[in-house]
Amino acid sequence: MHLILTALLLFSIPVVSAGASLPGVLSDDGWRITVCEEDCRDSYSGVSVANGTLGLLPWKEPFSIRHLMLNGVFDRQDENMVYAIQKGICPFGITMTAGGETVTSDNIAGWSQTLDMKRAEHTTSFDLPGKIRVEYSFMALRNLPFCLMMTCSITALDDVDVTVMNRMAVPETYADADSCMKSFFAESRKIDLLHACARTRSGSCSVHAASMFFPDDSFIRDSASLHAVLAEGETASFCLAASVCSSVDFKDPLNECVRQIVYMDRMGPEKIIAGHRAEWEDLWRGDIEIEGDDEAWRVVRLALYSLYSSGRKGSGLSIPPMGLSSDGYSGHIFWDGELWVFPPLLLMNRDIASSMIDFRATRLQSARKKAFAYGYDGAMFPWESDGYGEESTPVWAVTGPMEHHISADVAVAAWNYYCVTGDRLWLENTGWPMLRDIAEFWESRAVRNDDGSWSIAGVTGADEYANNVTDNAFTNGAVIRALQCAIKAGRLCKAKVPDVWKDMSEGLRILEGADGITLEYDGYDGEQIKQADVNLLGYPLGIITDREQLLRDLEYYEDKIDPVNGPAMSFSVFCVQYARLGNVAKAEEMFRRCYRPFLRFPFGVFSETAASDNPYFMTGAGGLLQAVLNGFGGLEIADRGIVRKKPVLPQSWSRLTIKGVGPGRRTYVTER
Repeated sequence: MHLILTALLLFSIPVVSAGASLPGVLSDDGWRITVCEEDCRDSYSGVSVANGTLGLLPWKEPFSIRHLMLNGVFDRQDENMVYAIQKGICPFGITMTAGGETVTSDNIAGWSQTLDMKRAEHTTSFDLPGKIRVEYSFMALRNLPFCLMMTCSITALDDVDVTVMNRMAVPETYADADSCMKSFFAESRKIDLLHACARTRSGSCSVHAASMFFPDDSFIRDSASLHAVLAEGETASFCLAASVCSSVDFKDPLNECVRQIVYMDRMGPEKIIAGHRAEWEDLWRGDIEIEGDDEAWRVVRLALYSLYSSGRKGSGLSIPPMGLSSDGYSGHIFWDGELWVFPPLLLMNRDIASSMIDFRATRLQSARKKAFAYGYDGAMFPWESDGYGEESTPVWAVTGPMEHHISADVAVAAWNYYCVTGDRLWLENTGWPMLRDIAEFWESRAVRNDDGSWSIAGVTGADEYANNVTDNAFTNGAVIRALQCAIKAGRLCKAKVPDVWKDMSEGLRILEGADGITLEYDGYDGEQIKQADVNLLGYPLGIITDREQLLRDLEYYEDKIDPVNGPAMSFSVFCVQYARLGNVAKAEEMFRRCYRPFLRFPFGVFSETAASDNPYFMTGAGGLLQAVLNGFGGLEIADRGIVRKKPVLPQSWSRLTIKGVGPGRRTYVTER
């Protein structure tokens, strides 16, 4: 039965197969993806606009928004009763009538949407035949973390009267919802805004939203609506500014959301939008250009856009698996952040990477408490961290109590952050305490065998199909690397480093099978695996470096990965290793496999597995970017900082340009 359902699901989800092209059009400069109605006749997966704090998901129907996500805002989830990321009050609920006819999906023509990645603007255009042509855009303002903007222009195709109204959408799970119009004078200027408020499910958090029209002279404003009478060919336009604030971020979110509107009123929408665009211009100093392969360029740039959208400097927040596109995985922070998303951002945008590592550092005390609760020393980071840094894995999932490699993944990320930034003060005050406490956890977690080697029993590794195993390859490899990082950090900080850390790092067992392959765990016998596990020892851990061993492991485990329910990242690490081994054809094959089965129409957003439809999957985007940066681009994070090994190019690429790398914002160019 399971196989039949899977087959049906795969049949119903349009994916990009080998040799196929994505729908829509990529602009010549590689910045804009435009799709039309024909491109999404059978399937539609939206692409979000976000600013690291708010995430807005525009949808296909005129003016529609699927939801608004609030980064860092958590409350109880009904089904599992764990803390989950919250959807916010959506301040955009536009309805429009022209000549007495209300705009709907059924009466429009010439529909198209464009994502401008350079400006982070999502634009929809259509005609209400014989009456008006409409173009509107959504932005999650980069310069104002708790604000959004909509712009709209209406061109009359005949003499016509137009009415525009707005309402707010409160999530169904909220309680005590209320909305009203507020009018007052901010000194000499009149403010007319719509305000809504409600409390999240358990009542632990209140959310407030405000919105205000900024129309041109064509409109007459009446409370929450706009009215205009247009002659044929005449164009009217308006902006709709909005703010969404919660009690997680403000003690007084009610007044703060109104103040944000007053601020935008005083600054003016034009200046606000210009500031948003300038912030994105700065973000794109870190960029990737691919010449000769528009499909790859489009997918890679959309991946980078999506990571930039989901993170924010100075926020102290990390990036969940689905970013701010949805509440998938309850918005929890997994190893996805440290192993997959963090590395490309560390190369391309130190500010966002800094926020991600700050998320762990400021929750170190919670990790210490978890270690204590399970009878260990040091710091034991949760497999699924909520906003408080506590374990929020649903109780039915054994990954919560058993997937411990996260505590090594955090250590490796912390050391890499120091290697790239060279920030010794950060290492002494922040990095070393994390690395030390994590090493102490593993010291209490591992067991010495009679032959002097070390083992770690009772774990779930990267391959989550194998639970409660002993000496999982990735777990042990990650711990080896974490201990080595702690030793180096301790010496740099002139701290006492226990001798047992070195003993453990040299003695943890990495098992070998009779045919010379690296065993995934003690007793592994060729079972199907969820995703790459052993192969992570080649990259990113660098534990296995012998060429022949790498090839044996790559060839053996390639067909062990679940082709239907395995996540997107596995083949990205295969791509990196084959590229570094000089097998460019095989690297390109793995590159295509790490994204094509996972793209969803019409924009090409990433889904988690070949059988799922839950984009956008930031983890897969991180793996894809590592394939380009660390595989084809030859970049690597070493103890001395960012180094470059020999780059290679797929046959179809004529030029790869990687801009804004590292503290010096270096550019690397590879040409055929």
